[in-house]
Amino acid sequence: MLNLFGSVAMVRKHREDSSHVISIILAGGAGKRLFPLTQDRSKPAVPLGGKYRLIDIPISNCLNSGLKRIFVLTQFNSASLNRHVTNSYRFDPFNGGHIEVLAAEQTMQSTGWFQGTADAVRQHLHRFTSRDDDYQLILAGDQLYRMNYQSLLDSHWRSGADVSVCVIPKSEDLAGSLGLLKMAPNGQIEQFREKPEGTALKEMRTDTSLFGLAPEEARKRPYLASMGIYLFKRSVLIDLLSDPSMIDFGHQVIPAAIENYHTCGHLFDGYWEDLGTVEAFFRANIDLTSSAPHFDFHDMTAPIYTNPRFLPASRVERCDIRQAIIAEGSVLKGARIANSIVGIRSVVDEDVVLERTLIMGADYYEDDDDVAYNRQMRIPDIGIGKGSILRNTIVDKNAHIGSGVRILNESGIQHQDGQGYYIRDGIVIVPKNGVLPDGTIV
Repeated sequence: MLNLFGSVAMVRKHREDSSHVISIILAGGAGKRLFPLTQDRSKPAVPLGGKYRLIDIPISNCLNSGLKRIFVLTQFNSASLNRHVTNSYRFDPFNGGHIEVLAAEQTMQSTGWFQGTADAVRQHLHRFTSRDDDYQLILAGDQLYRMNYQSLLDSHWRSGADVSVCVIPKSEDLAGSLGLLKMAPNGQIEQFREKPEGTALKEMRTDTSLFGLAPEEARKRPYLASMGIYLFKRSVLIDLLSDPSMIDFGHQVIPAAIENYHTCGHLFDGYWEDLGTVEAFFRANIDLTSSAPHFDFHDMTAPIYTNPRFLPASRVERCDIRQAIIAEGSVLKGARIANSIVGIRSVVDEDVVLERTLIMGADYYEDDDDVAYNRQMRIPDIGIGKGSILRNTIVDKNAHIGSGVRILNESGIQHQDGQGYYIRDGIVIVPKNGVLPDGTIV
């Protein structure tokens, strides 16, 4: 376009465009409920599904939605997460996108750690709000779901909302453990309650058929729970975070937004799981092995991306494998595997039985020097030793499990810290680099 003087005039893009959306992934939580999986890593860096990490889910959803301006906010045990993001996601200089990791840092204005999810965004706010026609999409780094955020953007712009909150319909038996929203028929959010009980829970019932559910489904799931996914107008986010007492989105910022701004809900009726506990994390992983998993990594219409490793195909010898996932680079020798995941570079020896077990694999293959060191230290090699039986178990990376080990938890213990293992929610966890000598019984 030419102006009156014959020179080229700059034409600003329409603001209702995905290029004006900044995605901010909150990945700084300590993940205490996922201990010991978070003993040496942040929660979003926890391995998932044999070859992925939790952070791959929101990043992939962004990329599949055409959102390429992504920031990952880190704080707790962030080294492995930073390394994974850096190694996995690289943009060429011509596509206009970037993924940048931002850690907590001391400035003249702030000298402390992130105090909460909202405080994390506040401390880096100047990096997210430099353009006056941008929108900020806030995402969690520890959830399992597949969503095209374009539908959220479209409903946000169509409704003229200042803030949009993604909601998911839930049944009454699940609703009490979540933050619930009450929505008017036009989609505007009228009320928020965190984990209500009794009469307070009943008062949050909503006719979810008004938002697209079939009548029968609406009767089963009459509550709308917050997914922890928020879309803000730039000016509104700046105003809400100007109050330093606002340190958490779910407990403080969103209730304030409902009270003071045009805040709408966007219904998502797909699979979504918050993997914040050992039980939820284990259940979601084992579900991946079923013939019809709730979340399917094989859906190539919206692939999940991760570190492109150069590993050989897995070698399987004389094994009986049923409903299992075997990641690349593994060696399996005469094992019986059912409803289990065997992660990258796993070594599973002869006569091993795995039932409802998640093996996260290894970061490297042991060479002759490693094996000699293991003999010197009198510890097993990395992998699962001959004749071992594992049931309802999580084996973290680089674990050394000897021969004849039996992990069955036949006493049904729910919580215990043992020698070389932990039990959480009845699930036995062998931690990263953990060692269980030959003949160990749990």
